[in-house]
Amino acid sequence: MTETGFPQLLHPTVDATNVREVANFYGDLLGLSHGAIPAGDEPQWVELMDSLGVVRLAVQRVESLTPTTWPAPDVPMQLHLEFIVSSREELLRHVERACALGSTVLMDRFNEESEQVFVLADPAGHPFCLLSRG
Repeated sequence: MTETGFPQLLHPTVDATNVREVANFYGDLLGLSHGAIPAGDEPQWVELMDSLGVVRLAVQRVESLTPTTWPAPDVPMQLHLEFIVSSREELLRHVERACALGSTVLMDRFNEESEQVFVLADPAGHPFCLLSRG
């Protein structure tokens, strides 16, 4: 990870009730691969990687999802961004910065051991994740 003093975009994440199907679709469409998806229950999370092993897109399971009606405004497009920082200290610094800029914290998983995550909402209410691994 390059240290720039700012969070780095990790990858876009698409919400889906059918993670396997959506991951296979985007994998095929974009020429991306993913690890083996176990048969049986719907997976919670699948990362799609390029030929160098860089994650370019993730698909996250949600219990329900109302399909978008875009361009009609009733149900907007559905996607969120994930940003990664280099340390726990940087994570706290950037969460504080984001809140000073108008974000609100929706979820705090700072005390997780392997991956610390804050889900925030931008001033318009769009969720995004700020995370650190380690």
